[in-house]
Amino acid sequence: MDINFFKKTRILDGGMGQELLARGMKPQGTLWSATAMLNEKYHKLLYDTHIDYIKAGAEVIVTSTFASRKIRLRENKVEDKFEYLNMKAGELAKKTKDIFSDILIAGGLPPQNLTYKEDDRSNDEISEDFYEHAKLLNPYSDFFYLDVISSVRELELAIKSIEEFKKPYLVGAHISQGKTLPSGEKISDIIKKKKENLLGIILSCVSPENFQLNLEELKNLGIPFGFKLNAYIKTNPFPILEEHKKNKKSFNPKEFLGTRNDLTPKKMAELAKNFKDSGATILGGCCETSPKHIQEFANLLK
Repeated sequence: MDINFFKKTRILDGGMGQELLARGMKPQGTLWSATAMLNEKYHKLLYDTHIDYIKAGAEVIVTSTFASRKIRLRENKVEDKFEYLNMKAGELAKKTKDIFSDILIAGGLPPQNLTYKEDDRSNDEISEDFYEHAKLLNPYSDFFYLDVISSVRELELAIKSIEEFKKPYLVGAHISQGKTLPSGEKISDIIKKKKENLLGIILSCVSPENFQLNLEELKNLGIPFGFKLNAYIKTNPFPILEEHKKNKKSFNPKEFLGTRNDLTPKKMAELAKNFKDSGATILGGCCETSPKHIQEFANLLK
């Protein structure tokens, strides 16, 4: 893959997990998108959703592996399905190339512990989890996407863990609020020296307002940058999530984070255009962004 791929404006896909739920998938516990691989009746739904994002204009799709990390499988008593779920996600993503041969597949490597929180486990534990996840996705991926990473330490361990696969990677850093990662570190702390095989950096699963707040710092990094924007009302789920799980309510994030009615496809595209005009070359969506949102992003390139 061309290491300069994202120096030209590119369109990523949208929020697979929420889109699958919107299309009728019933999540099993906290498995969320992993339900689509675990339950064979949803395999076609997952594949069709990938295809719809591509038809909308996405040049890159991410494997639906955000919830297929060991901790999430363990709490739902299906850790023995770890290999199967990740390989099936890779297989269904790569199958889209039978029709759209130019599409790139990003192997999605999520935070290996909690989401939106710094992983406080040992280096060895974090590294092993990233490595085992990446090893399963490697055969299906053109590059790796480090998704919703919350600390510099996690990022450095993830990068080290994927070295042997000799593939480029895209960093997806997360900022829930303000100008720092959940660890308290700044975006500029991520790129203190040149990193081999780095494709670029995006803010992942962030509101448009929070991306705007961090835009100047991203521009000053001197590498391709962009976003995967979400459309949640609440940007920081804690302690709402813990209370929700304690009460054993169904695990659909929109039920406790809410969906913004103002971020229609056209409105989000207006915001994306402003970011593009400011230098962003990586345009994509996260939770609550549908193929219609991605189509409007793609229209910006016409």
